[in-house]
Amino acid sequence: MKHFSPMFCSFLAIVSLALAQEGKPEHTWSYAGAEGPKHWGSLKAEYQTCKFGHEQSPIDIRNAKKESLPPIQFDYKPSTLKIVNNGHTIQINYAPGSFITVGDKKYELKQFHFHHPSEEHINGKGYDMVAHLVHADSNGKLAVVAVLLRKGSTNATVEKLWENLPKTEGQELSVAGVQVDASTLLPSETGYYTFPGSLTTPPCSESVTWFVLKNSSQVSADEITAFAKIYPDNARPIQPTNGRTIAETQ
Repeated sequence: MKHFSPMFCSFLAIVSLALAQEGKPEHTWSYAGAEGPKHWGSLKAEYQTCKFGHEQSPIDIRNAKKESLPPIQFDYKPSTLKIVNNGHTIQINYAPGSFITVGDKKYELKQFHFHHPSEEHINGKGYDMVAHLVHADSNGKLAVVAVLLRKGSTNATVEKLWENLPKTEGQELSVAGVQVDASTLLPSETGYYTFPGSLTTPPCSESVTWFVLKNSSQVSADEITAFAKIYPDNARPIQPTNGRTIAETQ
């Protein structure tokens, strides 16, 4: 039997410990159980806003005040399909060059993703799903356009996305020869509600401008079912409004 020096054994122990720690998954979050929404604020110091923030999303939109708000000008261009199952949703990462303009503010579309059921409610009513289109301005300030999705006819864009779902979590799949156009998710009328809010996932960062479209788009029952098989419930519960003013286009 071969004997090793105490120093070499100590070295092996240190290497083994380092490898074990390297392979240990980082503390994560989920939509249920001990790592669900009620506990997000306690999982990490970076997530404390989930518990202590005062402008958290999503909200139930009630008592909106009609104002003369500028329309959202959508300037979306087709993008090569880059799709990822990130363990929390199906996300499409968008190519540079697509924007919304609201008054004097311009935001570039970075990605969009889905929740089932919808996170936002309007006067107590939820929807089958919602698409969140995430934008950022030149200073990194975020603006999210929420498109509520109700059961109805087939949505050709969603159907295309589901046909190209990644088989595993965590890896972005770039699909050669396939393009997606975010504008096809929008309803024909794009009046909106707007209010200050947050990301609806950890770290729940605030100072996000929300634009929730008043009219919904359609997805088929089969498309809803296909997403629900992967994510049966990836919606954060409704958060307190805490006196926020909700404005509505006239």
